[in-house]
Amino acid sequence: MTNSSQQLGIVGRLRQWFFGTPDRSLDQAYEAALKIRQIEENYFGGNPITPENGIYSASSYRILQKDRRRYLSIVRRRMAEFRTSSDALQLSSISRRAVSLPDDLPLDQINGPAVFFKKLQLIDEVLERYEQASVLSLTQLQATAASPLSPRSSQRGSDQLSSGLSNQKKGSSVSTDETQNEALSRSSSVLPRSILRTVDRIKQDLDPDAEVEVVRNFRSSKAQTTIAITFVLQLIIVPLLAQYLSKNFLVAPLVEYTRDATQAEVFLNVAMEEEALHELQRYEERFRFEVLIGKAPSLSELEIEERVRQKAFEIEEDYRQRSADAVENVFADIIAVLSFSLLLSNCREQVATLKGFIDEIVYGLSDSAKAFIIILFTDIFVGFHSPHGWEVLLEGMAAHLGLPANRNFIFLFIATFPVILDTVFKYWIFRYLNRISPSAVATYKNMNE
Repeated sequence: MTNSSQQLGIVGRLRQWFFGTPDRSLDQAYEAALKIRQIEENYFGGNPITPENGIYSASSYRILQKDRRRYLSIVRRRMAEFRTSSDALQLSSISRRAVSLPDDLPLDQINGPAVFFKKLQLIDEVLERYEQASVLSLTQLQATAASPLSPRSSQRGSDQLSSGLSNQKKGSSVSTDETQNEALSRSSSVLPRSILRTVDRIKQDLDPDAEVEVVRNFRSSKAQTTIAITFVLQLIIVPLLAQYLSKNFLVAPLVEYTRDATQAEVFLNVAMEEEALHELQRYEERFRFEVLIGKAPSLSELEIEERVRQKAFEIEEDYRQRSADAVENVFADIIAVLSFSLLLSNCREQVATLKGFIDEIVYGLSDSAKAFIIILFTDIFVGFHSPHGWEVLLEGMAAHLGLPANRNFIFLFIATFPVILDTVFKYWIFRYLNRISPSAVATYKNMNE
């Protein structure tokens, strides 16, 4: 009897928990939405959590943005759980009846169905606000990528960005049909677009809020520049620090202990052994030559052999350390690459900001500057003298990792990779650069001739 009552109690609690899933999910989503609203009120004056709406450092904004992403993730997960459980339980249509409520009425003074809709209203407002922001950002990035490589197009993209942000702050929402109609009207306008852009620029200059917009755009550009430069420094410093610290404090002790315990070979490969042998032979020949010409004191054959033996021990210790350094470099470089990859994967917003910063710099260059950069790049990597650079680079990389410099592989790489790179680069010029900046291509051809 006791077991059956316990089973009934467990079943009752599970039933209660299952039927309470919609309310519990909605409450958790509502609490997360309130957290986002509280951050907006405390730090951004009730505006969305974006760099344009607050004057904060990059570190402070990253903290606030991290909280915003965490709470938005909670809201989305709990609302998905709410919809799934609501559909499963088939909530009555009476409880979902819309009720008009004042915004300043506390929740503890509203009846049950009204509380339900008040929570949904706040959650929908928060989700709609940040989903519109993400869609707007994606549209702006696509428009920027498709714009010509000229300062005029860059200025037009920044004007569109500032107008889009101001419209978002004013809370204006446009439906899909209206957006399509507007795009069609722009594409099929009677007047030239340059005249319409001039009229729009005059309207912006006569706008009483134009000065505020300029200041806001300047602050946004300054924040983006700071974030981009800081992220570039992080991409350079963090992998170097990871490689140095891991090599000296983690990998080196382990490698030395392992090589001493296992009595590892002095030379990692035959190439290192041959190099050490040639070095010892050169030393012996040079020492004997100095003895013969009287530059060194006259020594017996046993003394000469003792000197050569001491030099052999020095060369052995030197190459033992080189072998250990090569093994340490392999593991330290892997750690550096992993840190670089983690930095890119965890800082996607900084990567997008850096990409926009680079695009802005490239769009601001003149045609002759673009052609100069293209010629410099092609001459270094695929030009007439580039095989020597590739050979030095590959040999240095092989020595860094303790690998033998295989001449056949190096020559095969030089014979294939620069050719492939040159073909890809010429295809990019013909396919993309010729379409987005024909004047830069014409300048490149004239300078290259």
